[in-house]
Amino acid sequence: MDIRQSLAAQAYQPLRQTTQPTETPDGGAFTQAVAGFAETVAQGEAQARAAMTTGADPHSLVTALAQTELAVETAVTIRDRVVEAYQEILRMPV
Repeated sequence: MDIRQSLAAQAYQPLRQTTQPTETPDGGAFTQAVAGFAETVAQGEAQARAAMTTGADPHSLVTALAQTELAVETAVTIRDRVVEAYQEILRMPV
């Protein structure tokens, strides 16, 4: 084994831990956003079910559906931006 390879490996070893991905203790912002989205959609579905079966308050149904619509539009916008960024990366010259 060449001494240069050995020295390079020794210098690289401490940096290797720095480049490893780490999990945030709170689960990360993206995970929280997805959980919030799923909760909002579930609440909208629950309100719609309650309105159809028990005749619940129509005002709360409209509010829940508006919140669900906003959450879906936000998710679609984020998805579109991620796809756009990916396509931009693919267009970069190598």
